Amino acid sequence: MESEKVVETVVAGNYVAMETEGGKRKDMKTRVYNLFWHGGSVYDAWFSCASNQVAQVLLTLPYSFSQLGMLSGVLFQIFYGLMGSWTAYLISTLYVEYRTRKEREKVDFRNHVIQWFEVLDGLLGKHWRNVGLAFNCTFLLFGSVIQLIACASNIYYINDNLDKRTWTYIFGACCATTVFVPSFRNYRIWSFLGLLMTTYTAWYLTIASLLHGQVEGVKHSGPAKMVLYFTGATNILYTFGGHAVTVEIMHAMWKPQKFKAIYLFATLYVMTLTLPSASAVYWAFGDLLLNHSNAFALLPTSPFRDMAVILMLIHQFITFGFACTPLYFVWEKAIGMHECKSLCKRAAARLPVVIPIWFLAIIFPFFGPINSTVGSLLVSFTVYIIPALAHMITFKSAAARESAVEQPPRFLGRWAGAYTINVFVVVWVFVVGFGFGGWASMTNFIRQIDTFGLFTKCYQCPPPQFPLPPHLNSTALAPSPANFYHHL
Repeated sequence: MESEKVVETVVAGNYVAMETEGGKRKDMKTRVYNLFWHGGSVYDAWFSCASNQVAQVLLTLPYSFSQLGMLSGVLFQIFYGLMGSWTAYLISTLYVEYRTRKEREKVDFRNHVIQWFEVLDGLLGKHWRNVGLAFNCTFLLFGSVIQLIACASNIYYINDNLDKRTWTYIFGACCATTVFVPSFRNYRIWSFLGLLMTTYTAWYLTIASLLHGQVEGVKHSGPAKMVLYFTGATNILYTFGGHAVTVEIMHAMWKPQKFKAIYLFATLYVMTLTLPSASAVYWAFGDLLLNHSNAFALLPTSPFRDMAVILMLIHQFITFGFACTPLYFVWEKAIGMHECKSLCKRAAARLPVVIPIWFLAIIFPFFGPINSTVGSLLVSFTVYIIPALAHMITFKSAAARESAVEQPPRFLGRWAGAYTINVFVVVWVFVVGFGFGGWASMTNFIRQIDTFGLFTKCYQCPPPQFPLPPHLNSTALAPSPANFYHHL
């Protein structure tokens, strides 16, 4: 019993004690500060996971359904949602194991944020650390790039006076302000509002599509090509691969060991948004989505659509912060600024991280196809293969399994069941996600480069309408956007 109490104290960490020391005053200013800025509860973690998971991919899932077909689209969402929840659970158990071991050694994390590559380093050594650091940072880098691309793509449907590349310049500067947010604990109000925003957008897409009805001559031919099929599947793999920031979210909790099934509950909620919206938009527009990776492009202009666009813009700013904050931490540690208590100095030191993200968003503005490419080449290893392998190797010995802080769930067969699931995850994601998905996504990505070119000013924008002489029938001669994209 005595040893169990020690473990529990160690696992809980010192956050509660720290907050008691620093928060004895209960004046109004302190209460407001805690309410909006100082999150660390289970609910904060749930909001962070759910808000971070759905983001702009909500707008590309109908595009994936047009590639996969309705049945495969629904099944892949459920399948990858459960698989993502499992590997998020693995990451959480490895974090708790690492932190417990370190705190038994009297290591103090008062001014240090634990990250995934440090967990791998502490449990498996420097080679695992280097691999984890490379994959995680590259994924988060491109995850931030995708948010900038999404901002430019969305705002264009409200104001097309500027091209998408110019909007990317503008939103790059806006998103750079995330350098002033110290950690995930300070996203409390933003993650809450972010989930409300995506909830509104998802149900707007659903209701607007049903009210619009099916377009004349609608076709649902998917799946039609292998390349499109696996491209769509890897976009869904990317959708439920948002747990690259799980360790940072856990570290922001007062009691990280309570994380456990939070990601699963977040995923279940996200499915109530993604399944109805993607199904309804695909039902209404069918194969037109193959040439419109952003669902907003096909819905008619209305105040409700403009509201959805504005809310998604704000949410993408929040998600940019979620994806970029771990990169800020890595950079701070590299230059020795991570434990600096001056917020302004840390913010200034973080700015160089934003520059390559800004630049890459201008080079590759391919909203939709870039999600699948990142999903197949980076997400497949970062949040699926590496956590499953790391879990198996960390607990390969009987002694390690007996002394593990977190035992696998009994209903899944304890260690035998966990190992079976891990092997399946590694094989499936490597063959289907990385293998077939990588081939399909890169083929599609290269096709976008060949068609539109790098640094394109306005990806998938309608062709310009030039004035025609009065004696010509402009209605008959003006090309429709759908036909224009079909011939590209």
